[in-house]
Amino acid sequence: MLTAHSIFNEMNELGAKKVPFFFMIDFLKENGEVIPLSELPEDIKFEINSEQKHTIPFSFDFNKFPIPFEEYESKYSIVHKNILVGNSYLTNLTYPTKIETSLSLDDIYTYSSAKYKLKYKDDFVCFSPERFVKIENSQIFSNPMKGTIDASIDNAKHLILNDEKEAEEHATIVDLIRNDLSLVAENVVVNKYRYVDEVQTNDKKLLQISSEIKGDLASNFHEKIGTIFDDLLPAGSICGAPKCKTIEIIKEAEQYARNFYTGIFGVFDGENLDSAVMIRFIEQDNHQLLFKSGGGITAKSNAEAEYNELIQKVYVPIY
Repeated sequence: MLTAHSIFNEMNELGAKKVPFFFMIDFLKENGEVIPLSELPEDIKFEINSEQKHTIPFSFDFNKFPIPFEEYESKYSIVHKNILVGNSYLTNLTYPTKIETSLSLDDIYTYSSAKYKLKYKDDFVCFSPERFVKIENSQIFSNPMKGTIDASIDNAKHLILNDEKEAEEHATIVDLIRNDLSLVAENVVVNKYRYVDEVQTNDKKLLQISSEIKGDLASNFHEKIGTIFDDLLPAGSICGAPKCKTIEIIKEAEQYARNFYTGIFGVFDGENLDSAVMIRFIEQDNHQLLFKSGGGITAKSNAEAEYNELIQKVYVPIY
């Protein structure tokens, strides 16, 4: 496991040589892995931008035990008060939920249908629907995801697209990501704004709202891949804005270690790169499974609605 800036130095060195490599970086950029694909151990498995759909051949149990609303509300209050006095415009508040399931981490990795999947040893599994950045033909793309609703609700698509709080949250993140990409790229534009994706879970279908932002990189971007990621991280969609102050608020309110949850992982293939935000994340801690989830808080947020969203995101995309 690499620490601090040795992560980004190693990415720069391998990128300059156009050596294909896997990388994984935690939320606070304190720890990570950078491993040439030719040396990747068997206990690290991943799929990048996969379109495969998996059907599980057996039934399974999946139960969640969220914290009481009162405990969540106390954390929410810290965030909301900071927003009301202007310390943050948007803060991503998360918390681990205890789960019990008959599925193993290998089962979850194998049968989850998700664009980005990672199983790291016996430590955690991630099945993320959200890209961090893709680099292709010297262009960089980001697809921040903000806004989730149960697709079974009447007129769900109309409701989520016309919800004022959700619209403001999404606009804030798009603006933040546009500013972030401008640190490393030129000609940054919003290519698509607030499009709808469907995500199938073990018990329902969700609608999620994303946008696409793109910019132009120098043709020798591969020589400074690590520097690019150092500038862009932490991912704006899972902290908030302004980024530095919002991270302070997150630490004060959450009072637990996210570790690799809401970090990123990806692959450089020698020419191009793709990566994901590590959301939809199950961690194994002393034989107990914890599902880490959360959502963005704004001035117009409602504590009970945010609590329900945190619980709603505790699922496996297995059916």
